[in-house]
Amino acid sequence: MKIFSQTDSRTFPVQSLTADLIVAGGGLAGLCAALAAARDGLAVVLIQDRPVLGGNASSEVRLWANGATSHMGNNNRWAREGGIMGEILEENLWRNKEGNPVMFDLVLLDLAKSQPGLTLLLNTAVYAVDREGSRITGLQAFNPINETFYQVSGTQFCDATGDGVLGYLAGAEFREGAEAADELGEKMAPGDNFGHKLGHSIYFYTKRTDGPVNFVPPSFALDDITAIPRYKRLTSTLNGCDLWWLEWGGRLDTVYESETIKWELWRIVWGVWDYIKNSGEFPEAENMTIEWVGAIPGKRESRRFVGDHLLCQQDIIEQRDHYDAVAYGGWSIDLHPADGVYSTHDGCRQFHSKGTYTIPLRSLYSRSLDNLFLTGRLISASHVAFGSARVMCTCGLLGEVVGRAATLCHRQTLTPHELASPDRVGALQQHLQASGCYIPRQWLDDPARSARVSASSELELQELPASGEWYPLAERMAILLPVKAGETLPALTFRLRSDSPQTLTLTLLGSLKPGNFTPEETHARSQIRIADEGEYTCDFNWRSDRDQYVFVAFDACEGVSIALTRSAPVGIMTVFNSLNARVAKHTRQQADGDYGVDEFDFWLPRRHPNQIMPAMRFGTLLRCYGAENLLNGRLRPEQQTNAWVPAADDTAPVVRWRWPEPQRISALTLLQDNDFDNAMETVQMGHHAPVTPHCITHYRLWADDTLVAEVTHNHHSLCHHRFDTPLNAREIRLEIVATAGALPAVYSLNVR
Repeated sequence: MKIFSQTDSRTFPVQSLTADLIVAGGGLAGLCAALAAARDGLAVVLIQDRPVLGGNASSEVRLWANGATSHMGNNNRWAREGGIMGEILEENLWRNKEGNPVMFDLVLLDLAKSQPGLTLLLNTAVYAVDREGSRITGLQAFNPINETFYQVSGTQFCDATGDGVLGYLAGAEFREGAEAADELGEKMAPGDNFGHKLGHSIYFYTKRTDGPVNFVPPSFALDDITAIPRYKRLTSTLNGCDLWWLEWGGRLDTVYESETIKWELWRIVWGVWDYIKNSGEFPEAENMTIEWVGAIPGKRESRRFVGDHLLCQQDIIEQRDHYDAVAYGGWSIDLHPADGVYSTHDGCRQFHSKGTYTIPLRSLYSRSLDNLFLTGRLISASHVAFGSARVMCTCGLLGEVVGRAATLCHRQTLTPHELASPDRVGALQQHLQASGCYIPRQWLDDPARSARVSASSELELQELPASGEWYPLAERMAILLPVKAGETLPALTFRLRSDSPQTLTLTLLGSLKPGNFTPEETHARSQIRIADEGEYTCDFNWRSDRDQYVFVAFDACEGVSIALTRSAPVGIMTVFNSLNARVAKHTRQQADGDYGVDEFDFWLPRRHPNQIMPAMRFGTLLRCYGAENLLNGRLRPEQQTNAWVPAADDTAPVVRWRWPEPQRISALTLLQDNDFDNAMETVQMGHHAPVTPHCITHYRLWADDTLVAEVTHNHHSLCHHRFDTPLNAREIRLEIVATAGALPAVYSLNVR
C-alpha cells in the first residue's frame, strides 16, 4: 500500500540518455536509419510518437509499402529495394505473406527490439531542441503513457518524423507547397487550380458476415454522395489501400490543421459506407460490415527541408546520375489534386521515368545545420520530385543511407556536407554496396579482395524444354535476354502452332540508357511463316556493341500459340506490352499536355504464379552465369544477369574463393537471388509464396577446413556473417545444400 500526502505540486520524472545518433521518427525511414547505424556499431536512440513502428505502413494507417517496383507496373526490372528495406520486405513475406497489418507491426517491432545498441522509445514526442551555434546538441521528449520526460543528447541527429519536427524546432530552412514552374523549370509544377499540396487519406476494411448487418450513420457522416465527383467509382469490394483516392486537406495546413482534416475524412468515410450500405445500389453489401477504420490519417505531404541539392523533376525524368548518388527511386511522379476527393480532376496525375533515377547524398541533410540528416518524405526535393521520392520503400532505403552515412561521419568527425564532397562520398557508396544496398549503374570495387573464384559447375543454356502448355499470342509479348559486348544474339528456335497459315513478326528492341528496360530502338526484325505446328527459327544476325538486355518481341497474332516451358532462369524474363491499372491508364505512357515527360510503351511482367516463359532452343550456348560474375561487383541483373548459377545436374553446388596468402576476415556478406522483381507489398494484397524459388534456404560457409556458418531455413537475399574473432584463411567455400525449389543464384560474397 502506498499513500501520498498532499503537496503544492508535483513533477514528472526525467530520464537522461546519450547516444551517437538520435533518430526522431519511427516510420520505415527512421527504423532503417536506426538499424543501419546500430549495426555499424553506433549507440542509437529511436524516438517514435506512436505505439507502433512503420508510420503509414503500420496497422494504424495500413498503407502498403511500395517503391521503385511500382506494383510491377513500370519498366523498372529487378528494382526492388535492397539492404535493410529489402530485408524487411522479405521477412514480412516469410512471416506474413497474407498481408496482415498487425503482423507487419510485429515484424518491425521485433527488428528494433532485437537490435543491440538501439534504444527504442515508443509513444514519445519531441517537443524541444537544444542547439549550440549550427549544431544540435540534444532534444527533449515526453511520453504521456509512462509520464516521463526524456533529455536525449548526442553528436548526430536524424529527422525522420515526416513533418520535420526536429528540423522545425531547430530552425532549419524548409519549404511547403509547390514551386512555381519557372523556379526550377519543372513543367509538372501544378497551378492553383490543381493545387500545391497532397492531402491525407483514411482507409477502412470490410468483411462479409453470415447474415444482414444494419448500419446507422453517425450525425457527422457526409449525406450527399454526389459531393464526391468520382463517387461512381465506389463499389462494395473496394477495401483498404484501394481507397487511396478518399483524400482531402491539400488546401489546408497539413500540420496544424491535421485534426480538421481527420474529421473531414471520417465524414467522408462514413458517408461512403452509408451510401454503399443504404443507397440500394449495392444489394450485395447487405451482409457486409466495416471491420476497421483508421483512427489517424495517412499523411502525404507537409514540410520539405532544404539541403545542398534540391531534387527536381529533371533529375527523375532524365535519370540524372549524381556524383554522390547513394540511393534510387522509381515510383512515378505522382501528384494529386489539393481538393482531393472533392476535386473534378482525376485522383492523381502520374508520369513514370524510363528507368530508375538516383538520389544524391546532398539531398539528405540540412544545409542550415552541421549535424542534421534528413530522411523519409522530408528530404530536400521540390514538390514535383517529392511526388516520386515520397513512397515508403524509397524512404526506407534513404533511411539506411543516412544511418550508414552517420557512421562514417562519427568515425571520421565529418559533417554530412563534408562527407558529400567528391573525394569522400565514394567511401559511403562502397560501404552501402558492401552492406547489400544496390545503387543503379554503380558497382562494388573488388568485393572479394582480388580472390580467384571457381565453381563446381555453371549453367549454360542450350534449351528451355517445352512443358506441353501453350500460350496464345493475343498481345505483344517479349523475352528479356542478356547480350555481351561484341557478341551475337544466338538464333532462337520456338515451337509454334497456328489455326491457319500466318506470318508472325518478331522485333529485336533495346534501351538507349544502360541499365534501362524501356525499349526505344529497333535493332532488327524477322518474320516467320507459320503453317503447321512445329519448330521455327528466328535469327536476327545482330551483334551488340555493349553489355545490355534486349527484347525479343512478338507481335500480337490471333490464332497463333507458342509452347511454354516450366524453366525460369534467373535474369531472363517474359514481359507484356500491357498496363497495371494501379499506376497507369494505358499500355503506353501518354501526356495530355506539355509536362516535360517522355512517352513510351510499358512492358510488364506477370506476378507469380502467373508468369510464363516460352520454350526455346539457342543456336549457340547462352553463357551468362559464369563464376566470374561473382567478382564484378554488380549486385543484381542490370545490363547482364551478374549471377553465378550452377548446372541443373549439379546436386551439390560449391563455390571457392582463394587467395595466395591468408586473409584476415572479419565479416562475410552473401548476396543471392530472392526475385528482385517481386514487389512484395507489405499489406492487403497477399503473395503467392513465403520465399521465392531461387532463394538458397540451406548453405554452409567454410574457412579452409573450418565450418564457420551453417544456415538453415534462410529466406533472405542478404546474409551477413560477422566474426567476433577474425578469421585467417586462404579459402572461403560456399556449399549449397537446398533452395526453395529452383536453381540457386549468387551475385556476390563480400569479404571484409
